[in-house]
Amino acid sequence: MVIIFMRIIKRKKGKKEYFYLQHSFRKNKEVITREIYLGKAIPKDIEGLKEKLAEEEKNSIYEKLEKIKKDFQREWSRYPESIKEKEKEEIAIAFTYNTNAIEGSKITLEETRGIIKDNISPSKSLRDVKETEAHYNLFLKMLSKKNKITNKLILEWHKELFKETKEEIAGKYRDYLVRVGDYTAPNWQDVRKLMRKFVNLVNNSKINPVELAGRAHYIFESIHPFGDGNGRIGRLVMNHILWHSGYPMLIIERRKRSPYYKAFKRGEEGFVNYFIRRYLSAHKNRLKN
Repeated sequence: MVIIFMRIIKRKKGKKEYFYLQHSFRKNKEVITREIYLGKAIPKDIEGLKEKLAEEEKNSIYEKLEKIKKDFQREWSRYPESIKEKEKEEIAIAFTYNTNAIEGSKITLEETRGIIKDNISPSKSLRDVKETEAHYNLFLKMLSKKNKITNKLILEWHKELFKETKEEIAGKYRDYLVRVGDYTAPNWQDVRKLMRKFVNLVNNSKINPVELAGRAHYIFESIHPFGDGNGRIGRLVMNHILWHSGYPMLIIERRKRSPYYKAFKRGEEGFVNYFIRRYLSAHKNRLKN
């Protein structure tokens, strides 16, 4: 449940006027609108009332996120180690397929599994095959150890992902201008400074890890520090935050990439709202337990 907007509305009954605070929020796939009666005049502390309402909604969301975490941890703790490894491998296959497909790879989910499990190379781009293998191995490596997010780590991830396919940019922050559609990324001369701020946010923020994962993903993509591979590295950082904070991960599915792309155009708060809604929807069954 994430507030979409709040506004004050006025209604007349005869010659008298009455004021209401109307707020709308999304619950599952519905937009629900509720009203709070304010009286015959707008209270002087209306901004405080709005903040209180927003805080109550946020606390409700955090409670749900905490419930998802606890349910996941309960379930995960019951798995034998051998089953945990198999589960992580299946997640890695699904995540690798989707994250690459979002970026244009033509390799299917079953072909991804064939590349990883059976060492079978489909009649597809050799570059896509190599990046599939590299991403799968990198994803499992990311899960296995709680490394602190640093610029060095991010550059190492990028190098590992692209060293066989895009050697000229692998493991290097860009030193040129990039555009993504109608979006122009920050000047390349500011990239290192922005990435230092980004790393500081990830490591020192006290906000809920799910919110942090969404906020970090938006900021990383806004900086666009690499010439290519920003989406894939950004989604790795996102799931690093979730996994190593004890939360189940989130796979942005290829078939749902359109609302994902649109959310980036809504600014940071708009994207974070989208991300939390998407996370709650992906793990809604954990709220029933």
